[in-house]
Amino acid sequence: MTIWTVVVFATAGDILIAGAMRRLGDLDEIRAKSGLGGAIKAVVTSPFLVAGIGCMAVSFFALLYALSVADLSLIAPATASLTYIATSVSARIFLKEQVDKRRWIAALFVGAGVLLLER
Repeated sequence: MTIWTVVVFATAGDILIAGAMRRLGDLDEIRAKSGLGGAIKAVVTSPFLVAGIGCMAVSFFALLYALSVADLSLIAPATASLTYIATSVSARIFLKEQVDKRRWIAALFVGAGVLLLER
């Protein structure tokens, strides 16, 4: 259950942060128009960015808990690989990214590796 908490919140955090940065646009352009303070203000006042950081924090603390109750040799590969798969799927669905065939094949291999670890 804890591994899934890490995966879900890390994926949500990645998607929210990527979406926020795409909405903001090029930070160099913002800095050129509004200065460094304007660029910082644009970033820290983005609700998607704040939500993404919150999700990443939940994921981090869930990872700490998982590491306190299970072996690193299981937790690290499982969370990293499942997050890779979930992020690829979520990027395709929510960010409308083009995920090529090679990445889907890699995700299948990663999933197979997780199944091998689980047994």
